[in-house]
Amino acid sequence: MNHEMSYHAMTSNSNSGLITIEGPLPSSELKQYNFHEQLTAFRPATKQFEAILSIADLPEGRIIVARTEETIIGYVTYLHPDPLERWSTFNMENLIELGAIEVIPSFRGAGIASSLLKVSMMDDFMENYIVISTEYYWHWDLEGTKLSIWDYRKVMEKMMASGGLLPAPTDDPEIISHPANCLMVRIGKNVDQESIKKFDTLRFLQRDRYRKMREGM
Repeated sequence: MNHEMSYHAMTSNSNSGLITIEGPLPSSELKQYNFHEQLTAFRPATKQFEAILSIADLPEGRIIVARTEETIIGYVTYLHPDPLERWSTFNMENLIELGAIEVIPSFRGAGIASSLLKVSMMDDFMENYIVISTEYYWHWDLEGTKLSIWDYRKVMEKMMASGGLLPAPTDDPEIISHPANCLMVRIGKNVDQESIKKFDTLRFLQRDRYRKMREGM
């Protein structure tokens, strides 16, 4: 699939000033900004910024950021699923994963994460993709937010819905290991039926393997 970038941006006011949400940005532009030291949900901030720069240079990689002047205070990443993950089983070119979304603590609750997703989907090229996000409760900041698992799940679902991602059933062992975990999915309007059918098989890979085993008996 040819990689295309169609830049989009929006601004909003906060108590700390004007916030710009923009992207997708290539690494050359991302390097012009500072990466906030509190963006540490996945790894130390300097290491996470390195990871984001590398994603931005991938053929399918897309980075949307939220910034105050020259400092990135939030971001969302999109890329193909990890080769070692279930979701890369069929090597679907039109399947990408929302790999990470993060906003610094002092800006949470201001709708920035939802705005990051909205700007992401302003790009018409996203209509060519099936976008997934795997949500596991053990990655959630339950301590920092003081929310229960189920209240956090409601907040997360509302946020993801702003980008058109909705819960979808699956038999993935990690996801079904706890009822709060879920698979979130958005299928672009340009995705063909064959890809949708292949993705349905991917969602229920255990069932499909069991069926093939039974047929081979």
